[in-house]
Amino acid sequence: MRVQRLRIMNFRGVRDGVVDFPRHALLVGGNNAGKSTICEALDLVLGPERLYRRPVVDEHDFYLGQYLVHQAASGEQEDSGAEASVDAPASGSPKGDASDHPYGIIRIEVILADLSEAAERRFRGHLRRWSDVSGDFVDEDDSPSPEKADAEGTAWALPVAFVGRYNREEDDFEGGTFFVHPESEVHEEDATRLGAGLRNFTREDKRLCGFVFLRALRTGSRALTLQKGSLLDTLLSLAGDGAPEMWVDTLQKLQALAPPIGDIAQLKTIQREIQSRARRFIGLAPSQTTAFFASELTREHLREVVRLFVASEQSGHLLPFHRLGTGTINVLVFALLTFIAELKRRQSVIFAMEEPEIALPPHTQRRIVRFVRMEMGQAVVTSHSPYIIEQFESSDIVVLTREPGGRLRAKALEAGGVTARMMRTQRRQFAEAVLARAVLVVEGGTEVALFHAVSTALEAFSPPESYNHLDLAGVSVFNSGSDREVPRFGPVFAAMEKPAFAFYDNQTTPWSESDRAALATYRYAHEHDHAGVEQLLVNEVPIGVQRAFLDRAASRVDYPETRKHSPSMDDDEVRRLSKEVLVARKGEAFAYSALLIESCTRREDLPSSIVTMLVAIDEEFGDEESLELDAGRENEATKPAASSE
Repeated sequence: MRVQRLRIMNFRGVRDGVVDFPRHALLVGGNNAGKSTICEALDLVLGPERLYRRPVVDEHDFYLGQYLVHQAASGEQEDSGAEASVDAPASGSPKGDASDHPYGIIRIEVILADLSEAAERRFRGHLRRWSDVSGDFVDEDDSPSPEKADAEGTAWALPVAFVGRYNREEDDFEGGTFFVHPESEVHEEDATRLGAGLRNFTREDKRLCGFVFLRALRTGSRALTLQKGSLLDTLLSLAGDGAPEMWVDTLQKLQALAPPIGDIAQLKTIQREIQSRARRFIGLAPSQTTAFFASELTREHLREVVRLFVASEQSGHLLPFHRLGTGTINVLVFALLTFIAELKRRQSVIFAMEEPEIALPPHTQRRIVRFVRMEMGQAVVTSHSPYIIEQFESSDIVVLTREPGGRLRAKALEAGGVTARMMRTQRRQFAEAVLARAVLVVEGGTEVALFHAVSTALEAFSPPESYNHLDLAGVSVFNSGSDREVPRFGPVFAAMEKPAFAFYDNQTTPWSESDRAALATYRYAHEHDHAGVEQLLVNEVPIGVQRAFLDRAASRVDYPETRKHSPSMDDDEVRRLSKEVLVARKGEAFAYSALLIESCTRREDLPSSIVTMLVAIDEEFGDEESLELDAGRENEATKPAASSE
């Protein structure tokens, strides 16, 4: 079983949004794009224990905090709570505008596909035929037919939903989960009931779905407790019967501790004083009237206080798990996940995980992702780590953006022009670009090192807050491999809705018409005036800086087998030697271009072409309104032309 589609209405920062999921989904996007909201929404619908949390939702779970029902168009208040019916479309289909759904009611719809035989039997009265071809239910068609229902690419799917609202009469929030299909006739006396006309989607139903949600471990102190819905509690429920007897037996043993806790001398004194003084005012039992126990002797209290202790190899001393390092806790959680996968018979788990990279080294990140992809029926992962992202195929990556008005948009990365071949050959670069707010495309490793170095120097030489470093602006520098490859990536990043910039050498061969069209998709594509970046540097960096650079470079073990700088050299000789050294040690690995920039002592020493490009990028991102990801637009007329023949 897996999640086919999710629709969110009026939940958190999302007024309306639809996400289609591949078998495994990596959700990426900027901060506040909606990644955590999607995971929380799935948990509200599918989490077996989620509805038992009180309150189920609160004021901050409603879009813009508007939990009193009113119509978005008029803004007039209407009756709310128990007097408001759930009048959102009952269908799991995302068709229809968000205005069809009232403010003040949270509705989250999930369509489950790839159902097991057991699920089809259990839910047979609630299933609908789903078409992968149309991306909708077959019976949404005005004229459905048996042929369409049995056509290739159709299968049974289960639409379910969570509905939450504020109940004015109870002055409380309420929520429930329901089968969306079929919707029965609602009698007048039931019209105001939450989920009127729909059958409850129960905890037992959800357990068959196998949904497990691991939140980011910044809140993971709960993951290894026995609280409801924790990983250890999930293991207890999956491991078999006997949990009720376990709690009873444990509570009896706590009560019958030998010797009792109350036999401690200091506590016995307190008990005697309580008994003698209390008898003056109230009647107490003739025998033992007070006692001390290790807990309140209820299973819920034990769930709160029982903790897993772990001894590290270094000390051998048992400590509560939350006193260990965050990375160790993450690995412990990973170990529990392997156990859950085995108990669930592996491929039957829908597993959502937030930011598995927290406090984990890259090799552990890769191992965790490989495990969940191989062993879970479906993995839904959020991440900011390129080491996580590069483990997913391009078709698995879903890029999220949140538009003004609370509309959430989700787009498969592959739909943005990133082919599987591109992802395999330039996986790390694309992983970083996916996470970036914008991309600067250059033609080689020398330029990658150079732009980072000039950006660092420009930040140091500029007044405070007058220039934003590329890293601070969230701009990723992308190596296209050569100047003739630069046009190729413009449409790719435009389709991904990433603002993109390009910087490349002066071209002796005119661009083709298709290349010029591709270059026009960049926000700013700059062709500098030099035959190569090394020529740019020797022409634009002062000769004194070049002399200092050559003296520093001569002491490096990787200095090329050529002559070294001498004070007797004239300026032209210095330029020729600088270019020779830079060409001999091209690329990001040698970073000789960065070494040259590090020899600059003031802003005026920096190469003007690079500075102009960086300032243009900074100005583009200086205005908050310009951060909307509309990178597909053509260059503005006021900016330099993309190229010249």
